[in-house]
Amino acid sequence: MKTMFHIGRYFVFMFQVFSKPEKHKIWFRQFFREVQSLGLSSTGIIILVSLFIGAAITIQMAYNITSPLVPDYVISLTTRDTMLLEFSSTIISLVLAGKVGSNIASEIGTMRVSEQIDALEIMGINPASFLVSPKILAFMFFIPFLVIISMFVGIAGGWLSAVFVGVISPQDYITGIQLYFIPYYVTYSIIKSLFYAFLIVSISSYQGYYVSGGALEVGRASTRAVVYSIVLILTFDLILTQLLLS
Repeated sequence: MKTMFHIGRYFVFMFQVFSKPEKHKIWFRQFFREVQSLGLSSTGIIILVSLFIGAAITIQMAYNITSPLVPDYVISLTTRDTMLLEFSSTIISLVLAGKVGSNIASEIGTMRVSEQIDALEIMGINPASFLVSPKILAFMFFIPFLVIISMFVGIAGGWLSAVFVGVISPQDYITGIQLYFIPYYVTYSIIKSLFYAFLIVSISSYQGYYVSGGALEVGRASTRAVVYSIVLILTFDLILTQLLLS
């Protein structure tokens, strides 16, 4: 019963979020501020994680594919498809759920307990639309760029491991990443990332918006936002993979 209550309140909250904003000029200003806050500020950690994971995947593939019947370029082909199909969309979104989700939940939760949201309501402003819709659309706008950056950096990390660790020759690595390339894999990852971006921001905003209490409750809301976002990302990963690749 409690679960159904939260599901119903979530959809009512989403209806409020996507109602018409009061002032479009202020909304667009907030939108670009959120692009910088949620998107651009996440670029560094995405580059770092993707670089090391791409290198690690290449090394692991090299040590697991030991058969002389399997050509070396299969290592880089596997690294490329792993980055494109799963890592650069799903795993990166799990990382962002921890960074972006907790930040949004704590920000909106702090505004709730400090009565800033109540003040917006008194002024006749729809706080759900004013605070949340720019975040959702800004993150959905920017996350495809993060996914594409992750793909390039992850593949480049694999090439660096080939150069400096020597698990595969750079020539074979280049051959593998060019072989049997399917452009739809990029489209597939971007579609998934858009769903994940919506889930991360909407769930985190919901958790922060309905906080009651003090700083302790804000911390708990941030934790719930991250946990629920991760669970739903993994659930939708299964659903979207079945729908888009079957």
